[in-house]
Amino acid sequence: MFLGVDGGGTKTAFALVDAQGQVLARHQDGGAYHIEVGMDGVAAVLRRGVDALLAEARVPASAIEFAFFGLPAYGEDRVLEKALHALVGTVLGHARYACGNDMVCSWAGSLACQDGISVIAGTGSMAYGEVGARQARAGGWGELFSDEGSAFWIAREGLALFSRMSDGRAPQGPLYALVRASLELQDDLDLCAVVYGQLGGARSRVAQLSRLVSQAAAAGDEQARAILSAAALELARMVDAVRARLEVAPHSVLPVSYTGGLFGADGPLLEPFAQALAARPGLYQLAPPRLAPVLGAALYAARSAGRALDAQALARLAAQS
Repeated sequence: MFLGVDGGGTKTAFALVDAQGQVLARHQDGGAYHIEVGMDGVAAVLRRGVDALLAEARVPASAIEFAFFGLPAYGEDRVLEKALHALVGTVLGHARYACGNDMVCSWAGSLACQDGISVIAGTGSMAYGEVGARQARAGGWGELFSDEGSAFWIAREGLALFSRMSDGRAPQGPLYALVRASLELQDDLDLCAVVYGQLGGARSRVAQLSRLVSQAAAAGDEQARAILSAAALELARMVDAVRARLEVAPHSVLPVSYTGGLFGADGPLLEPFAQALAARPGLYQLAPPRLAPVLGAALYAARSAGRALDAQALARLAAQS
């Protein structure tokens, strides 16, 4: 059995998979972003999730041959990286596991651990790819000065646009009325109390306001549409950066896939992102994700244990994704 954990800013998914590609148990819990919930919060989420899986599958933790925990911001702080790694060992109860950034889950799921690049656009954003033994990432430096193209970034750009509309520095479009109505603002400056007070400036909570930009764009707000176009272009630039770092031959066509809410059925970025990649002819082949990130994490765990799933098991796993 292989355990996969896909941590995120707003939710954490867990899955237990066997060598034949059968999903034995699944669970979803709250966010595991230690900057927001703290180390104790991460420990609580992981413990609940692992316990729920083991209870559903009716097996002890010792039955897990290997586990992979993809955690947000893992690898971006050397001190906390050691603490997170040790925390996982305490939760799991044995040392047959590996930890990494949650971007690995998205890559492993969307491309089934095959060569190519995966782009994440959810609460945060980044791109990650593997070709042969080479690995590379771009973006994902955090919401204060990076995470371009993410829901937080789109929300921040939308709020900035609202402020310019309110001041008269930009013409008022549908976004202006949408923000006022959705956040029940009596005065435009009440936005500060909402964002800094009620939402506490929290990344995951602010990111949810990106939907207002999407709604405004759908209502014909050209300035909101420009934000979404800029977001898609930023993600395409991340893909270019990863390709360069992977040293892919100039005329090789590289598979690109995607995960995250902004690429979902109701997400606003899939079409403009596809257009941004199409503007780079002969470089990329856009493909829908094969597996959910959490199943990618379990697949990565199996590969890490030297027990990569065969084609039949992968097909069975995809049917359950």
